[in-house]
Amino acid sequence: MVGVIVVAAGLLTACGEDGPPTIDYVVDARIDSYNANTVDGNASGVLMATTRILPGFSYLGAQGQVTPDRDIGTVTPVPGDGLTLHYEINPEARYSDGQAVDCDDLVLAWAAMSGRFRGFRPATTAGYRDIERMDCNPGDKTATATFARGRDYRDWLSLFGAGTLLPAHVIARDAGIPDVLDAIRATDGAAITKVARSWNSGFTLTPGPIDAARFPSSGPYRVDRYSKSGGLVLVANDKWWGDAPATPRIVVWGRGTDAERRIPDGAFDVADITAGLTGDEVTPSGTSTQPLPQPNRALAVEELVLSQRGVFADLRARQAFASCVPRDALARQFGQGAQVWNLRVLAPSDNLAAQLNGAFGRAYSRPDLPRARTLSADPDGARAGPLRIRIGYLAPTVRRQQMVAAMAESCRRVGIDVVDAGSPEIAPGALGRDVDALLVANGAAFAAAGAANPSRDAYQLRGGDPLNLGGFRSPEVSGAIDELVASDLAADRLPLVRAIENAAWSSLPSIPLFAAPRVQRWGGRVDNVVAGLGRNGTGWNMDRWTVRD
Repeated sequence: MVGVIVVAAGLLTACGEDGPPTIDYVVDARIDSYNANTVDGNASGVLMATTRILPGFSYLGAQGQVTPDRDIGTVTPVPGDGLTLHYEINPEARYSDGQAVDCDDLVLAWAAMSGRFRGFRPATTAGYRDIERMDCNPGDKTATATFARGRDYRDWLSLFGAGTLLPAHVIARDAGIPDVLDAIRATDGAAITKVARSWNSGFTLTPGPIDAARFPSSGPYRVDRYSKSGGLVLVANDKWWGDAPATPRIVVWGRGTDAERRIPDGAFDVADITAGLTGDEVTPSGTSTQPLPQPNRALAVEELVLSQRGVFADLRARQAFASCVPRDALARQFGQGAQVWNLRVLAPSDNLAAQLNGAFGRAYSRPDLPRARTLSADPDGARAGPLRIRIGYLAPTVRRQQMVAAMAESCRRVGIDVVDAGSPEIAPGALGRDVDALLVANGAAFAAAGAANPSRDAYQLRGGDPLNLGGFRSPEVSGAIDELVASDLAADRLPLVRAIENAAWSSLPSIPLFAAPRVQRWGGRVDNVVAGLGRNGTGWNMDRWTVRD
């Protein structure tokens, strides 16, 4: 991720005369759900908007580091063999509807993301799948997570973090059952099916009236209203027990709202978007400064995820396509100074990455058109016409449109037809059905992605995990990932990363390109804004943003 920070003169919108001080925050997320933990919610970047609406036991700080959030409670490892975690929820913690935040919410999050209960569609099972059991009494403010023997998940502090704790009482009401916890403990299949349905799709956010009973907040902000012309309006939550938000009103402008006009007009106070979103300079009104990009700080890698079905079910087709993708030229033209990146499970900011990046992907560092032509040939005449590859991305994004055009131009020389299949409505489920490849960050995201600890993102290659959008399966890779996420020592992780990348470059489930470039800017009327490099974006501390007098 390329952090570009601009301090500029402020806007009239930051402090309207007819209402409370307001900060306008523009993001490239598609804010269509309250649940950032589903496959679609994760891909859309919903966490960029909900980090300070639904906090958890931790959050990702400015550098993507996991930081404890003691306003919600504390988590403590229990001494003994194997990993056991004890959770203490703040006695004052409650939702904006007055209901307590309790251990039912933790058990629901575990059930939804553990992969143990049918019907749920989580973005990933990373970490939660390793918890053997959750001990909790209904309504209690404590819970204990016991991990399976030998499954000490290294990134345990990130579990039950910001965005993961959805209101179990709302889901129980929606499912028509008295208690979510009892249904899960009894493994009541019929009740769990209703719970899963509500968890998956019961928190859809669309412009229009907001049902406060369905979308209660447990953080310093709550959702007040939502419209295409007015954005997602967040106001101070009067039930919040921690420090009150420094600015009482923040409007989040995501895709599908008035954000497309605001970016070129400079009508915003804070922006966190993918570089080249509109093709225009992203500058709040007034003067601005721009430091040099720092791609070595990036936590996300832009890549092409290839389906294991359709045209790419054939390894030769994947190899042919990879041989005509101009990775070197794409990095030069669109990477804002980033080098070609060859790793899938380590980002440029990782300490191991620098010594490993050059060791992989050499055969595909630049186009090899003779090889592409040979591999794309159809000696049996079974295929009608040339090899045709549809590349999907979240549109409109001018930079990605240009990237697809550059790939099409290169591959056309060897008779491979690359089709731009970008769409404003695209979702991960389109891969293998409507498109053959997705242009995303960290294997699964259309918006901000990544964290300082790469454990979660490694699951993009684990067989059967929802984060593995293309359906790639390799027992060798899955086993290495299981070891990698439980290994603390660099000496242990190094051979595992090598094994994963060697197998991935042989099978080509994806093609990494370069550090995902992002633009993060804000105007001079706002203070305490700190660019966020993780998947929660710059809004990680939005409750501390202030408006100058």
